[in-house]
Amino acid sequence: MHDDDDDDEGPPGLPAGTPFYMTPAGQAALAEELRRLWYDERPKVVEVVSWAAGLGDRSENADYQYGKRRLREIDRRVRFIRKRLERVQVVDPAAQTKRGTVFFGATVTYAREDDREVTVTIVGVDEADSAAGRISWVSPIARALLGRQVGDEAKLRTPQGTESIEVVAIRYPDP
Repeated sequence: MHDDDDDDEGPPGLPAGTPFYMTPAGQAALAEELRRLWYDERPKVVEVVSWAAGLGDRSENADYQYGKRRLREIDRRVRFIRKRLERVQVVDPAAQTKRGTVFFGATVTYAREDDREVTVTIVGVDEADSAAGRISWVSPIARALLGRQVGDEAKLRTPQGTESIEVVAIRYPDP
């Protein structure tokens, strides 16, 4: 069994076989990471490992040991990315026709009970970055917002209890 066997299960909290939705930008970023790892970084590490292997005793050769470990890490990540890219379903938010409803790729501003407004963009699991306001479509916030329209209220379960949030604005990129 490989370390990456569980990578094919699907997003957290969803059954195996659930698609990996991703924006075009997310797919491009993943493809670029794959290209960089395979064509730029891996050949350099292979060269260092080959050089270090030629020095003799490999058991105490730090360059060799580190290089072999880094090759395993690169190969594991490459397998993971290739599997993701095979199963990815690219959803272009700019092509959304029902712009008054929250769907994948929407940028949504919602009001919390304390009247604080929060803006998030709903993206794929691999694209999520809460510090940048990009949340996964499987996150509790996204699940509460999906399918809602401006003025709709939704119940959001938080560790502190249930909170009522209201959709204030919905935006999609221009087509």
